[in-house]
Amino acid sequence: MATSFNEQFDQHGTWRRELALRLKLLAEWLKDHELLDAAVEERLRRLEARVRVDKVMVAFVGEFSRGKSELINAIFFAGYGRRIMPASAGRTTMCPTEMSYDAEVPPCLRLLPIESRLQPQALMEWRMAPEKWTRIDLNVHDPKQLSEALEKVAETRHVTQTEANALGFWQTETPEDNPTVNAQGLVEIPRWRHALINIAHPLLKQGLVILDTPGLNAIGAEPELTVSLIPQAHAVVFILGADTGVTKSDLAIWREHLVNETSEKSSRLVVLNKIDTLWDALSSPAQVQAQIERQQASTAEILGVPLQQVIPISAQKGLVAKVTNDAALLKQSCLSLLEDALSQGIMGQRQKMLGAAIFSGIADLQAETGRVIHIRRRDLTEQLLELEGLQGKNSAVIKNMRSRISLEQAEFDLGGAKIHAVRSVHLKLLREVFSLMGPTALKKEMTQLTRLLQQKGIKMGVRRAYGDTFEHLRKNLQQVQTISAEIQVMLAATFRQLNGEHGFSLLTPTEPSLVDYLHDLDLVERSHLQYLSLGNTIRLAQPEFADRLVRALSTRVRTIHEAALADIELWSKAAAAQLDVQLRERRRNFSRRLEAIDRIQQASGGLGERIDEIEVQKSNLNQLNAKLSELTDHLITVTDPSQSVVAAADSFPDIELV
Repeated sequence: MATSFNEQFDQHGTWRRELALRLKLLAEWLKDHELLDAAVEERLRRLEARVRVDKVMVAFVGEFSRGKSELINAIFFAGYGRRIMPASAGRTTMCPTEMSYDAEVPPCLRLLPIESRLQPQALMEWRMAPEKWTRIDLNVHDPKQLSEALEKVAETRHVTQTEANALGFWQTETPEDNPTVNAQGLVEIPRWRHALINIAHPLLKQGLVILDTPGLNAIGAEPELTVSLIPQAHAVVFILGADTGVTKSDLAIWREHLVNETSEKSSRLVVLNKIDTLWDALSSPAQVQAQIERQQASTAEILGVPLQQVIPISAQKGLVAKVTNDAALLKQSCLSLLEDALSQGIMGQRQKMLGAAIFSGIADLQAETGRVIHIRRRDLTEQLLELEGLQGKNSAVIKNMRSRISLEQAEFDLGGAKIHAVRSVHLKLLREVFSLMGPTALKKEMTQLTRLLQQKGIKMGVRRAYGDTFEHLRKNLQQVQTISAEIQVMLAATFRQLNGEHGFSLLTPTEPSLVDYLHDLDLVERSHLQYLSLGNTIRLAQPEFADRLVRALSTRVRTIHEAALADIELWSKAAAAQLDVQLRERRRNFSRRLEAIDRIQQASGGLGERIDEIEVQKSNLNQLNAKLSELTDHLITVTDPSQSVVAAADSFPDIELV
């Protein structure tokens, strides 16, 4: 039997905690043995942070009344013995709802009023202003209170058509998409724009983030959902009704918001929910199954996905089966098939991605730290040969040896000016990089687009302005890649010269590639194109919506820039730290050689005694190198992307650092 999603996620969490602990202990061990330079420390800090805060987002998307909230209850919250998310008949989740865990925040539900749409701030900015949200404390040990509190996400209010239009819920030009008007001429809209639920659910504590979305009208009116949140989800569960199949509005959501030429269809699971509506006492089980299979095949063909990615289930029966421990009903609900698909797909993929990042980082760290040990061993060998050459020599020879070492030290110190000059050029080029991709530059790039979108009425030329903006952003990234190539050439030449003149073993770090970030820009651009179509002309004519759109765009692009700059900064720091380490080791070597000569001259320690000390130090270095290999080899083994979650989680032996 395949491991369920909950079990697989729990194993993934155990694997991450063990890995984070080992990275922390490795950093402490390296520091204790003076092997933790600035670059290695930064690399370990980033790896440990990534492992500890790694989030896995699963987005549940579909039209109203498809059973999204009920499915969330069935998969994640059946252990409470009741429904936690509101899942009654009709529209339930009226606003996008995120469930996650933050230890710094007490258990609570935070709700952003829908009126915030009238202001220009993007959702990301509102997150930074908790005082603007309505907060309700949650008692995670009281399922009844928890369930009643979460019913708030289904609250609505009635407004005039004018207000509904201003808030993005009413389009005069497309009346078929508008909500129903009641007898008083008012329109029902969500009371809240966004909801954040912070609870210490075991899966949420381990990094799971659940995104529950409302229907098409609400999705299209909130740019950050389709531009930022949904595209960044690691898996999207698209929910349809088994009794209706793919409706017109379902297809609109799929085509406009979930799938384009750049999206990963493999991360999209399609759920045909409510198969229990097809269970008919007048039909045989074989006839019912044949009907389900026809809907499954038809859905796969219409959406253009493999048949195995369309999973027929009954979320309601699955929840009931889990609460009542009814194994037969659980099997009939087919809920386990979806859980298997989530566990094998999303968790396996996340493990591989995270493992690949740690695998690469530890391999680089192993090489950098091993090089320091090699330098120390080489210096000890040179000292040993030098001292062995003094055996049987008189004081004049020893005095000449000291003079020669002092002269070598003076010549080495003179080379410091050359190194300083290289560093100045290096920093100048880095400043150019940061000026091209910093917040000031991004704001400048977005100015023209912002100005155009803020104009009243129909926006002419908006698609061209979008294209020009992204072309400039791509050119900036390409220019940054060119500058980093210049830095790479300069460092390579300098390192070769220093290696030749001073016997260093400097290796130029691999230049970071910005190809992935260019690809990310392409994805962002294409995710925005849906808003530039003729169908969205009316929405774009509203200044408030256009402003939210460009702010969402700025937030997403800023994230890409910050990630690219972080890679460049780490690469630069690795080169500088490597040079600092070898300069420090060489100066320390000079000091030790002079100290040994002075001790011999002053008869404070015999020559043979000093030779014995060096032999002991060499032996200690060999042990140090063996321990480094043991620690890093093991980390590389448990982060091998080819391993399964189960195998990796079970592969940690007891920790022993000496």
